Amino acid sequence: MTSTHENGPGLRLVPGTTSEEDGTFPTLTTAFHDLDEYVALPRMSGLVLSPDGSRLVTQVSTVNHDATKVHTALWEVYPTRARPARRLTRSAQGESGAAFTPDGDLLFTSSRPNADAPEDAEKPLDKPALWVLPAGGGEARIVATRPGGVQGVRTARSSAAVVFATDMLPSATDGPSDEKLRKGRKERKVSAILHDGYPVRYWDHDLGPDAPHLLGWHFRTGDDVARSVEVASQSIEHLKVTDLTPAPGHALRNADYDLSPAGSFVVSTWQVPEAKGAHRSILVRIDLDTQQRTVLVDDPSADLGDPVISPDGAAVVFVRESVSSPTEAPRRTLHLLPLDVEGAEPSPVVAHWDRWTSCTQWLPDGSGLLVTADQDGRGPVFAIDLEADTVEQLTQDDYTYTDLQVAPDASVVYAMRASYLAPAHPVRIHLVSEEHRPRGTVTVLRAPAPPPTLPGTLTEVRTLVGPDGAPVADGGEGTEVRGWLALPDAADAEHPAPLLLWIHGGPLGSWNSWSWRWNPWLLVAQGYAVLLPDPALSTGYGQEFIQRGWGRWGAEPYTDLMAITDATVARPEIDETRTAAMGGSFGGYMANWVAGQTDRFEAIVTHASLWALDQFGPTTDASFYWGREMTPEMAAKYSPHANVENIATPMLVVHGDKDYRVPIGEGLRLWYELLSSSKLAADDEGRTAHRFLYYPDENHWILSPQHAKVWYQVVSGFLAEHVLGQGAPELPDSLG
Repeated sequence: MTSTHENGPGLRLVPGTTSEEDGTFPTLTTAFHDLDEYVALPRMSGLVLSPDGSRLVTQVSTVNHDATKVHTALWEVYPTRARPARRLTRSAQGESGAAFTPDGDLLFTSSRPNADAPEDAEKPLDKPALWVLPAGGGEARIVATRPGGVQGVRTARSSAAVVFATDMLPSATDGPSDEKLRKGRKERKVSAILHDGYPVRYWDHDLGPDAPHLLGWHFRTGDDVARSVEVASQSIEHLKVTDLTPAPGHALRNADYDLSPAGSFVVSTWQVPEAKGAHRSILVRIDLDTQQRTVLVDDPSADLGDPVISPDGAAVVFVRESVSSPTEAPRRTLHLLPLDVEGAEPSPVVAHWDRWTSCTQWLPDGSGLLVTADQDGRGPVFAIDLEADTVEQLTQDDYTYTDLQVAPDASVVYAMRASYLAPAHPVRIHLVSEEHRPRGTVTVLRAPAPPPTLPGTLTEVRTLVGPDGAPVADGGEGTEVRGWLALPDAADAEHPAPLLLWIHGGPLGSWNSWSWRWNPWLLVAQGYAVLLPDPALSTGYGQEFIQRGWGRWGAEPYTDLMAITDATVARPEIDETRTAAMGGSFGGYMANWVAGQTDRFEAIVTHASLWALDQFGPTTDASFYWGREMTPEMAAKYSPHANVENIATPMLVVHGDKDYRVPIGEGLRLWYELLSSSKLAADDEGRTAHRFLYYPDENHWILSPQHAKVWYQVVSGFLAEHVLGQGAPELPDSLG
């Protein structure tokens, strides 16, 4: 598991270090040594397969000319590796949401200008529209527009049916009335929203006054496309779109839905309001012709999601997540419901399997499922035999797989694959054994961009932790805690690297896949070793591992982190005298908790972090969810703010004002209490070792390329000052 330096894309020589000039060896460096190069790296995501299995399409994100915005384009990847990937779309606004029709036409969404409307030819659309790129070639053309935009496109496998989501104002009855109402609010400069339910915000955006609707219609490649050009600047109602969900209220917020292969019905989640501002998700069936909505599964003790309809339309498989309590963590299980048997009840699938599944896909003959699941710091592909109720792991490497796409003949499945060795890239996984190619063999396809060269190596760290939270000696019994360790190439016993402990968010998650926002290789390129551990509450280690940290945030999750840090600093290539801890979201909570429990670290970076749990709980965007675990007693016992007087470590606080998951009040209170009550509080002249990096226009994530660059610059400077002892950093010019 090492990276190999090769002359190729992403690798260059550092000027001024050639042997001819000063007798030293040439220094090889990568895109991770230069932030401008790093933010410019292409980033792939998503994968869709045409119904006949001949075409694969992925999405590639790149920065614009001045590196201030990210836009996306669709690229075709060849399933056979016969040809290199080719770009399909190009515009300043970008394209996404790809979906194939049965005839092989490619649908996508974009707000790019409509060239068929002369008066607006150079003007981008206000909201994304639905476009079609014909299979036989030619230019992309608009199929449909809506005042609230087009998103979440689903196509039928064997018919011309299409379903997508759009937002409509409450009193709107169709596209024209919705457009008129929106125009009135805009002209009057009214942004106020009157709510009658919960929630009112989600992650990074305000909810309302509009609400999602599902629209359905039958797409034709002949006359309908020609006519759509004529009415492209008008409402989609001209194409006889049917509102499948009139007056849905909040029911379709963040809905998961699937369209049957014949295009006759949709299975969707549907939010049901409950007492005290809570809600849960049930499953409903919506008929495209009659718009009749029928409840399929209503489980008062669970949230239901991710429905996927079988190839014959006779069954649906879905995920059931039990409603948690202060003492019981949620449990995610797969369930199957027959749709062709009246009164049928859902039944669990591989109930004995202790993993949380995702990316569910049916085999074409309906005999089984392909799924992914977190497992031991990876995310393999698994095959489920429905009749035998068994699970088989197909992939055996160190990667996490997503976006499964099964070939029509079930010979292979295509997927995106990523780990801390490489960002997401398309691959082919063989489902049928052949000579020299056993079942589960992975072939890397020719991607739109090569993987970047890494500035170090990746290995694993494992340690045993006893019931008291202390490391267990060799031969003893305890709970295993593991993590990834990214090491600089030059790190060895004579040149040990300083250590950065990175704590993941969630908290129900795992450090098992590439991250562009928190990328360890940027710090490895500066000489640090980066530890990415999975403590209690992490997924991929079984339900018991989650349960042992449930409602005990400052207990087992904390002691697991300290134990694996102890095991890591004991390695000869690690310098135990120079360490720091970092985390975002729940990882930021844990960074704050660490700061109040120990002074072993030279610096702590806390991003979008929970500080006062009694304040966070009622102000986050889904208070009812967190309240199931976060009782007043739990909040009082494990709130980091109660330990502010113990904090003797310099802290860099990072927060975005548009963060609705962890509201800005957490960052503001943390900052003030550090200055007023920590052991490094501001002195008589207002000086402090703490710092606050504030983003007025960013949210839970720092998404703008220029702001991501500043994030890494400030973090690197803060660490260099306190971990490496290099003195106060020189601030980037962009901070003035």
